[in-house]
Amino acid sequence: MHHVEQFYGLPAHTFSPYVDPADLPDPGSVAWRLECGELSREADYGTRVNVYWERFTESVELEKVRALVFGQPWYDGDGGLSDDALLGLRSRLTGLEALFLGDLEDEQAMISSIFLGSVAPVLEAFPGLRELALRGGEGLEFPETGHAQLRTLRVESGGLPPEAAAQIAAADLPSLQRLDLWLGDDNYGGGTTAEDLAPLLRGERKPALRHLGLQNSPIQDELAAALASAPVVPRLTSLSLALGMLTDEGAASLLQGQPLTHLRELDLSHHFLSHAMMLRLWTELEPKGVRVDLTARQEDDGGDEEWGQEHGRYIAVGE
Repeated sequence: MHHVEQFYGLPAHTFSPYVDPADLPDPGSVAWRLECGELSREADYGTRVNVYWERFTESVELEKVRALVFGQPWYDGDGGLSDDALLGLRSRLTGLEALFLGDLEDEQAMISSIFLGSVAPVLEAFPGLRELALRGGEGLEFPETGHAQLRTLRVESGGLPPEAAAQIAAADLPSLQRLDLWLGDDNYGGGTTAEDLAPLLRGERKPALRHLGLQNSPIQDELAAALASAPVVPRLTSLSLALGMLTDEGAASLLQGQPLTHLRELDLSHHFLSHAMMLRLWTELEPKGVRVDLTARQEDDGGDEEWGQEHGRYIAVGE
């Protein structure tokens, strides 16, 4: 995991509480990244967080802010401001269109342990939100009432709770065009099945969806088999089963199922496919105009009987 360098098409700019407000960038020209570690000279941790937040809200014209990125300490499990601080500014953040919650790096927290909680209050407070990115997953709750304007939803997790995945799958998101879910491993809180995603695969309640990513999962073969006949697929322009444990079995299911030649892109990167299957995918899809990403091929190392491992495959992001 690394801090985002761009978000919502804007460069990420970490707010410094010691910069003259006159020297700050235009409020709408950057995605404001909030991380209060720089306030090390303040007396105590709680004071540092509150002083940092106050300086940001006093120094930046909030009405012009389009994108916010929250890092440490808000989502590292150590405290920091509650969501109430953000929600309390809803009357000033009138131009807010994008939120990234949980922008932490590996040395700050394991992705599977970043606590998110319910995002319902945030969605309700900002009806003009267009993009929501979440890193973590522990405790995540997503309202099935959804959001009328949200166009992009991305959840990066090493173990997305199945209940949260099911809530997103069933949520009413009429404007959603892009959805990426990192489902993760059941060892880290994951365990989502294709059945949990049934409303999504049937194409319900997300009529505008054009990109679907079901990624970073040990059940990529199961998901591929479900997608082979899923009603949602014909409306897509891109599909991703990247970062997971896709094998020849799953790839064959895709090729034997409904046509995929309407897609512009099929992302299968970080996979466990044979060279013969890779060649078959390219041969059958690339000439039809489908860009097939088969980078980051992994080798099955055979597993470890001592640890009860039947195979040596793994997802890209776990802990």
